[in-house]
Amino acid sequence: MKVDFQKLLGERILVLDGAMGTSIQQYNLTEQDYRGEQLRDHHCDLFGNNDLLSVTKPDIIAEIHRRFLESGADIIETNTFNGTSISQADYQTGHLVEEINISAAKIAKKVAAEFTAIDPSKPRLVAGSLGPTNRTASISPDVNNPGFRGVSFDELVAAYREQALALIAGGVDLLLVETIFDTLNAKAALFALQSIPECGEIPLMVSATITDASGRTLSGQTTEAFIISVSHAPITSIGLNCALGAAQLRPYLQVLSEKASCFVSVHPNAGLPNEFGGYDQSPEEMAAQMEEFIKDGLVNIVGGCCGTTPEHIKKLSDLVERYSPRNLPQLV
Repeated sequence: MKVDFQKLLGERILVLDGAMGTSIQQYNLTEQDYRGEQLRDHHCDLFGNNDLLSVTKPDIIAEIHRRFLESGADIIETNTFNGTSISQADYQTGHLVEEINISAAKIAKKVAAEFTAIDPSKPRLVAGSLGPTNRTASISPDVNNPGFRGVSFDELVAAYREQALALIAGGVDLLLVETIFDTLNAKAALFALQSIPECGEIPLMVSATITDASGRTLSGQTTEAFIISVSHAPITSIGLNCALGAAQLRPYLQVLSEKASCFVSVHPNAGLPNEFGGYDQSPEEMAAQMEEFIKDGLVNIVGGCCGTTPEHIKKLSDLVERYSPRNLPQLV
């Protein structure tokens, strides 16, 4: 059954899931778990390659999706944040990109279908996650050679196209270009998607990352500049995620809500990281902070990024039932 995503967004605030990486950490997996039988003789370490678990430990990924759906999530993301050949090169598993993405999409779709069947009035959707890659097209990784780039625009386009085709083959309902720290990387992703005819039928979400208190992305753009930079693409929703907690994102979300002509999403971290890189913000505290901009009508989609658990998503799911979604502005 095909779901009218835009119609749903106009009717109520939708809930995106929480942190896949945080959830995986709870399983205390070993190198052998990541390898499974399929890759037991792989020639380099695979520990930490979370995307690979869709192939080697699919039951764990399905269980994580199931927990977020039980918590009330309307949308779950595929376990493909680092599912491009560029990111997989760190583990020398670029040849597995198609399998990783198709497997991840099928796992998520199967679990989502189970929940939709239980309550057809609350359809559960799968967003194919396209992360930023681990390289930037705008900034040199070598301080002594500012003109050097670790990746080219064409390389990014090819990598994103490969990933998107596999996600579509796996049956995703949405495509989410997320955690954008470099708009040039995002433009490569959008260019790749627009070169695929099937993408014209799939709603497109994009979400940028404000990296610090300056209110800019890593490549130096303000929120308004980012909106303008990607406005050429047929975007269904635009949003902010990662790096900051809900309280820190508020002023930039305000700009996004005022300036964006499409729907708006936000999935912040569970506060700011502690000295050990962990996240301590409770579900109650996060929900209280997010209620401030939910009740002000700034958003259409809410969820969680780093550090957020099914308990965080449950609080958000309960919260949004009391509020109406943001209305699309009449921009001149």
